[in-house]
Formats: sequence, structure tokens, C-alpha cells
Amino acid sequence: MKRVRLTVHPGGLDLPAAFEAVTGAREPFAEVEVVNWNVGPPDAAFLLRVRGDLDRFEAALATDPAVEDRELVAIDSSEGYCFVAGVGSSDARALWEPFARGSLMTVPPAEWNGDGSYTFAVVGRDADIQAAVEAVPDVVRVEIESVGGERLAADSVVRRLTTRQREAVQRAIELGYYDSPREATATDVADALGCATSTAAAHLRKAEATLVCGLFDG
Repeated sequence: MKRVRLTVHPGGLDLPAAFEAVTGAREPFAEVEVVNWNVGPPDAAFLLRVRGDLDRFEAALATDPAVEDRELVAIDSSEGYCFVAGVGSSDARALWEPFARGSLMTVPPAEWNGDGSYTFAVVGRDADIQAAVEAVPDVVRVEIESVGGERLAADSVVRRLTTRQREAVQRAIELGYYDSPREATATDVADALGCATSTAAAHLRKAEATLVCGLFDG
């Protein structure tokens, strides 16, 4: 089996209007990752993670005739998840269907790039990957970014926390420990966890160190 990360440049294909609005903007207004998807005729559904101008992104979806249903769940004012469902164009299917044949599996997340390209990882037999690359429309350029590597899928830094550290951070968020101004103390977090203040403070310090360092490793 081979693991390949590649970037697809669609050329002049007729792709969803929302994709073209986001990636074709002179000043990109949103960063989009496709967290998961289900593409099976006639419908297609996607779970997107969006960072940037959420109102403008939702407006782009609203004017896309291929989008039949959508729901945006904001995390904060500039980040959220978006569920999108609709019917894809024949060009879009011609582009993505080759990567769902044979032994191939596409590994999320997949990235929408500002230049109109699309980057993702695929796993499968060497012959199936080669066949998929050869099967895309002639106007499409496929660029191999890397082959193999130690990591198969995107790693979440949160998973590096121990169960108790995650619980401490979750309680701290709920209580307002990270609010500005701060609404809770380490003692409040300790009371919620049922432990000593020094223990809760240690959990928070170690979790914070892991999360911050995780943002910059590699």
C-alpha cells in the first residue's frame, strides 16, 4: 500500500460556485478544510471546518445553486463547522470519483487552497493511485506533494492530553477560567474536579504547555 499527498489543480472545470468564490478571491476571506464527506449519486454531503469571515462564507453557499441544504455551527466569531448537502456538477464528479475506486481511500482533512487547487492524502495500492491520476480529466494537473511519511492522518494536539488534563481544561473553560477578565480560579477548577488546588493547577499548566507546544511542532 502507498500513502500519497497530492494537490489537484482543476483548470477550467465547472466546480461548485462556493468553492470558486472562496479559492478564487483576490484576498481569501476563509480557510476551509473538508473534515468528512459522503459522495454518492445523486447527492453529495460535506462537513467543513471554516476559519475567517463566516458571514461571507455562508453568503457564498446561499448563492450556490448546487447547495440544497446547509447549517453553520459557529465556534466563535471567526471559526465554525458547516454541513453542506447538494448535487455536484458532472465535472466535479469526474474529478473526484477516480480517487474512490479500487483500494483507494481519501484521508481527511482535505484543504481548499487560495489558488483554486485542492490538497488531500490518498491511501491505496500503487496501481490504483496511478490509475486515478491518469483518469482525471485532461485539463486537470495533479501534483504529488509527498509519498509515505510517518503520519497517516492529521494529528489533533488535544489527543496528546491525558484524560485528567482534558477534564481539567474542559472544567476551566466552563467555569470561565480562560475568560477575560477571568471568572474563576484554580481553586474553582479544583472543586469541580474534586481534587487539591495544587493538583488542578498542575493539570492546567501541563495541558497548556502541551497545547501551546503542539501548535508549533513540526
